[in-house]
Amino acid sequence: MVGIIGIAIIFIMVFGGYIAAGGKLGIILKSLPFEMIMIGGAAVGAFVVSNDGAGIKHTLKDVSKVFKGAYWKPNDYRDLLCLLFELIRLAKQNPVAIEEHIENPEASTIFGKYPKIQHDHSVVELICDTMRSASMNYDDPHQVEEVLEKQLDANLHHAMHSTHALQSIADGLPALGIVAAVLGVIKTMGSIDQPPEILGKMIGGALVGTFLGVFLAYGLVGPFAVKLKAVIEEDSHFYNLIREVLVANLHSHPANICIEVGRQNTPHHIRPSFSELEEALKAVKADAA
Repeated sequence: MVGIIGIAIIFIMVFGGYIAAGGKLGIILKSLPFEMIMIGGAAVGAFVVSNDGAGIKHTLKDVSKVFKGAYWKPNDYRDLLCLLFELIRLAKQNPVAIEEHIENPEASTIFGKYPKIQHDHSVVELICDTMRSASMNYDDPHQVEEVLEKQLDANLHHAMHSTHALQSIADGLPALGIVAAVLGVIKTMGSIDQPPEILGKMIGGALVGTFLGVFLAYGLVGPFAVKLKAVIEEDSHFYNLIREVLVANLHSHPANICIEVGRQNTPHHIRPSFSELEEALKAVKADAA
């Protein structure tokens, strides 16, 4: 919703200011379809050339995040902490019983309490692989911590592909606008024998190309890339929380301490309060009793 409001403000301020200053939309609207074909088509072509099929699908899918925002909401962080608490407590009480949950999370009664988390393959895989490593009695927990760090960095780098692709388009759009404007000037020079009023409209139409390239780059595509990067970084906190809790568990801290370490290392705006989490954990303990 915020993204839609932002786009509306951009269009209203730019074109509203133009009209208020006495500008006429007729020239822009007449030239817009042709300029959009040249600029937009060239931008799409460059995007296709510079990405493989998987990258194109990834970027197109991620564009919706600009409007939807982060996938993981504050309540999901609370649920994640409750899930990890149950898994860690069970692993400490009965190392054998935990195996059925980490080897077959799709059928796990613990994971089943949190369907949104259970249906996210990457989150479940990260939790189960790390818990499995813990069950192997690693002599040095720092080894697992280092592997987790590299894995999360690699995942974040892959997720950022969409932002880089959009930013590349934004960087190229002003130049493509100049290309369209130059073609318009060439067309105008071919009609140099026409009266000034006709030449003026043709030159104005050519300049629409420059305007459109800059407008799309800095008014739409560039902000899309920035917003998408912020959303991806926001969602990465969910995976970082898993790392913090499970690394604390590898150092043989009690389950409550592991959960509190994760909670305190979560950004404030998505961090569940101590009392809220305490109530949720009490409910978990009551269900397990």
